[in-house]
Amino acid sequence: MKGLGELERSIMDVIWAQPSAVTAREVGRLIAERDLAPTTVMTVLDRLTRKGFLKRTRDGRAWRYEPQESRDGYIAELMLEALDLTGDRSAALTRFAQAVSGPEAEILRRALTELEDE
Repeated sequence: MKGLGELERSIMDVIWAQPSAVTAREVGRLIAERDLAPTTVMTVLDRLTRKGFLKRTRDGRAWRYEPQESRDGYIAELMLEALDLTGDRSAALTRFAQAVSGPEAEILRRALTELEDE
């Protein structure tokens, strides 16, 4: 999975926070603190679509954009890619497990138990 640049990440954060698909104009309003030109927003949305982060559908003359997957799915993919960078996945996973909090460790235990039960 390709990474996101700073502006792409900001725009994805806005889109992930929306309950439904949004237009470029709506994204521009929601990210107003960046003071971006409408053409810049459209260019980034197009690039995110081509990279596979967004899907778009026609709505009259405008496009509506929504994420291909959730923020959690994206973060999980980044974590898996980070594991691929290590020469020893077991050591990296062990180190990760030692670094998480008690409640986070419990979440991992439950998830692993559910996977085993399937």
